[in-house]
Amino acid sequence: MTTLARLVVAGVLIVAGWLKIGTPALSVQAVEAYELLPESVARIVGYGLPIVEIVVGVLLVVGLLTRTAGVISALLMLAFVIGIASAWARGLRIDCGCFGGGGQLAEGQDPGYLWKILQDLGLFVLAAWVAWFAPGRFALDSALGLAPEREPYAADGADEDPDDRDDRDVPEDAAMAGEPAGRAAGVDMGDRTGADKVPDMKENG
Repeated sequence: MTTLARLVVAGVLIVAGWLKIGTPALSVQAVEAYELLPESVARIVGYGLPIVEIVVGVLLVVGLLTRTAGVISALLMLAFVIGIASAWARGLRIDCGCFGGGGQLAEGQDPGYLWKILQDLGLFVLAAWVAWFAPGRFALDSALGLAPEREPYAADGADEDPDDRDDRDVPEDAAMAGEPAGRAAGVDMGDRTGADKVPDMKENG
């Protein structure tokens, strides 16, 4: 599940970053269209966001620094949700700029804010999953020993009753040690049986 979540989030980030990185001016315009950030900050975000998306996406694909990449991805998705919800609440009609474009909508085009918010919320959940759980076996973190150690797989018979395992694991010496007592008990019972028969024989005689 974690591997699938990594690849889905990574694919979205890499495509989004790749479509924007070739036209940084449009990326800046898209950020400015939200009217949330000062112009100087919006320029930094517009130029830097595509690079961050691609780098984080590649880290997720190969499974390197997976949890850190998952946290960054989750924060990005949360920021996108807040930005789109804010534009919707303020009555702005803009394109989110998620996959390029300068934030302008074609005449008569629906912004589709609800659908985009649901999309980003779904990606946020996947990114949070990646950040919380181990990266999976198909990850460089696991191959390089950077992933947190997980409980080793239980050996065969792990589902047995603990009492059964305790009985099975009793050493042979301990089991043999109980034999003399058993034999003694058997002899004692035999003697008693013989003694009980004596009075019967005497009565018959």
